[in-house]
Amino acid sequence: MQSSRNVTSSSCGEEGMGKAEKPGPELFSNIPTVTTEGVDPPAEKKRVGRTLVVNERNLRTPSPLFGANYDDDSEAESFRDGRTEEVDRDTRGRAFAWCRDFLSGSWKTIKEGDFKISIVSGGLSNLLYLCSLPDHVPSVGEEPRQVLLRVYGAILQVGLSSRVLQKLIIHECAGVDSLVLESVMFAILAERALGPKLYGIFPAGRLEQYLPNTRMRTDQLSDSVISAEIAVKLAHFHEMSMPFNKEPKWLFGTIDKYMDQVMNLNFVREAHVKKYKKLMKLDLPAELESLRALLAATPSPVVFCHNDVQEGNILMLEDKDHKLTDRLMLIDFEYSSYNYRGFDFGNHFCEWVYDYTYNQWPFYKATPENYPSREQQLHFIRRYLAEQRRHSDITLDQTQMEEDMIIEANRYALASHFLWGLWSIIQAKISKIEFGYMDYAQSRFDAYFKQKKLYS
Repeated sequence: MQSSRNVTSSSCGEEGMGKAEKPGPELFSNIPTVTTEGVDPPAEKKRVGRTLVVNERNLRTPSPLFGANYDDDSEAESFRDGRTEEVDRDTRGRAFAWCRDFLSGSWKTIKEGDFKISIVSGGLSNLLYLCSLPDHVPSVGEEPRQVLLRVYGAILQVGLSSRVLQKLIIHECAGVDSLVLESVMFAILAERALGPKLYGIFPAGRLEQYLPNTRMRTDQLSDSVISAEIAVKLAHFHEMSMPFNKEPKWLFGTIDKYMDQVMNLNFVREAHVKKYKKLMKLDLPAELESLRALLAATPSPVVFCHNDVQEGNILMLEDKDHKLTDRLMLIDFEYSSYNYRGFDFGNHFCEWVYDYTYNQWPFYKATPENYPSREQQLHFIRRYLAEQRRHSDITLDQTQMEEDMIIEANRYALASHFLWGLWSIIQAKISKIEFGYMDYAQSRFDAYFKQKKLYS
């Protein structure tokens, strides 16, 4: 899920905020600028100080906040019949305008009524749409006929108390800064053919190359061939030199920031209050100090990490030009940053457990027994090391290195549970995406304490 972040800062230019504010999990970085020339904005807006307040009459899905007092909570537990499948009129209009303005060619000539758009499954932080030219309209140049539209998560600041808002406003500049950094990163990876092409970027999102692919399922992560290729891709990712802050501030910078926000949330819906109180009994601040000490004693090199290697962020390419051993592509780099290598391993292993395509409340399914076994972890680690050795002169003892990396991965898996658990509590308060965030948070912390008994 699905990030290093830095300490609180009011300076938009401070280096190191990097991926801490991925468009999606952060509270102010998600506020999209949706007014496009020639297109009416989807909702009335006004600013209170530096906070954007949105009239919700035109939301894609009616919010439980609409018609309620402003201290209500956001998580939509009424979506028990499945996810929304239709694209609303306002989103369609904005998408048409973006494609027309950025893609040119035939996109300039089609009418909005011929414009094709559909919701792409997946994404807990961003909204994804497939935009297409109609079949009867010929291409006039090299313009793509299909593109992926990514709209950064529309987090509406209406359910938070003034006390919490005051503590969160200071992240707004950092959120804007991270959008710029993430866009630069996406463009660099596209130029290196390590990610999809970038066709357009704007405050509310971007237009990306659509690569025909088969959606990877969670259970495919355990396929030995697929797991080996993921290990190869991760080794390549870790070898990259990127023009970003190379201090490993992301992990605990992000966790510390999330912790501060979580401890100051004020839920009002009864179901949320009960779940929040149950989580607070875990004494998360004290537990965080224990985790910090454990990882300080766990050696892990600092590399450029993806930080969210789960099945939804791995494309299985259908292009016949791709070799059997080059079928996969990592995508979604908004959390990527310099970080401890162990987090990428541990986080990926955790994702073997969670299926986010489950179409009934809470819209995920946890299967703890699917966490990779020792042999499955060794298979992944050995393939990773083999790929590394192709580009370096590593001469360390293989057996000892494998044992060390098993411990490294599983201890950093604790950080994955902790980070995404906190992230999910915040999302429960503010997100409009149909997902059982509080239930997911409890699931991640349950897994944390189980894992801790085995590897602390």
